Amino acid sequence: MDWIVTHWDDLLLIVTGLISVASAIAALTPTPADDRLVGALRRIVEALALNVGHARPAPPPPSASAPPE
Repeated sequence: MDWIVTHWDDLLLIVTGLISVASAIAALTPTPADDRLVGALRRIVEALALNVGHARPAPPPPSASAPPE
């Protein structure tokens, strides 16, 4: 536990860097497989950050150019 407290800033940089790279890969590639990976990483980070219930970001509003269902 002391190691985590001592190296907290390094761990935070590593985690945010990994998520940034994974998000960039998911945005640049059209395959849904990497999108699922980024989604899984995000769910893990949200769980670690205790983002539950109303603390989660709201989903984006539907696009005006999207065809009606």
